[in-house]
Amino acid sequence: MVVTEELADELPAEVVEEAKARAATLLLAFRHGNQLAFDHELDLLLAERAEREVTTLLAWIAAEAVRKAYAQEVGDRVLRAMARRAPADTGAVAVDEESANAARLIEAVAAGEVAEVRGLVASTADTTFLLGGLLQGVAMMLPLLPEGELAEITAELRRRHGGAAHVPEARAGV
Repeated sequence: MVVTEELADELPAEVVEEAKARAATLLLAFRHGNQLAFDHELDLLLAERAEREVTTLLAWIAAEAVRKAYAQEVGDRVLRAMARRAPADTGAVAVDEESANAARLIEAVAAGEVAEVRGLVASTADTTFLLGGLLQGVAMMLPLLPEGELAEITAELRRRHGGAAHVPEARAGV
């Protein structure tokens, strides 16, 4: 067990853990091209004036990733190359709408091709567009459903995913 001493000007451990979680949320939104989630989390951080803590943690996460992926001299070259080609406007996240193949996803789901579905989701950098395309496909199919089918489907979904799960009392078997 490692015992550390908290210095007077250090952040408490709980605050550091919370900042790590927020930094991870920000990185996930950026990585998956979710501009809305990225902007929302960034707005929260700016409102709370936590920019310095989160920026430090993002830098730490990036440094750890580079350290684990490259030898030190190679890692420095990679970082220098990244610094040279950094975009002028860094306010937007990278999205790739063209890689989202919602039609193929619908076909794979209909055919029960689990591996194909997993592969499509894993290979799509921005799942927001993939799920948006899937939702659009479902919306286009809704008028083709016979009368009453939609109500049955939504009732089944609510039953499966909606309400609280029934948890039997511990004394039930006694």
